[in-house]
Amino acid sequence: MTLNLIKLSVGSESIDSLAGWQQERLRNNGRLWHATRMTPRRREELLDGGSIYWVIKGYVQARQRVIGFDQVLQGAEGEERRTTLLLLDPELVAVEPRRHRPFQGWRYLQTEDAPRDLGRGPEGGEDLPPEMLAELRDLGLL
Repeated sequence: MTLNLIKLSVGSESIDSLAGWQQERLRNNGRLWHATRMTPRRREELLDGGSIYWVIKGYVQARQRVIGFDQVLQGAEGEERRTTLLLLDPELVAVEPRRHRPFQGWRYLQTEDAPRDLGRGPEGGEDLPPEMLAELRDLGLL
């Protein structure tokens, strides 16, 4: 059964700003990851088509497929600690914006609770600001 993660994208102003720093990491390192101290115990379910959903400016706005895991040591010599890298597909997929309160770390997100991918075309609303799109959806206008 597929499982997802949800995580705040601290410092990102938009999907474009998240994509920008990720592209820089990809250019510099040859792969894309998110480092986390806590190792997901449900790795097999995440690798079964799961994604990480990014909360940007208080709204779930995008997702990326989780494609693998790696373990590395980070920190100064003698104070190193094991860190898990969530290896990510470079493609960011816009999702229907949904408000989300702040939280620390990451959380599991069941597939049935995850926002749908944002539709394309005039009715998809991909050109609207996420706050307006979420409000229109809450009102049942989209």
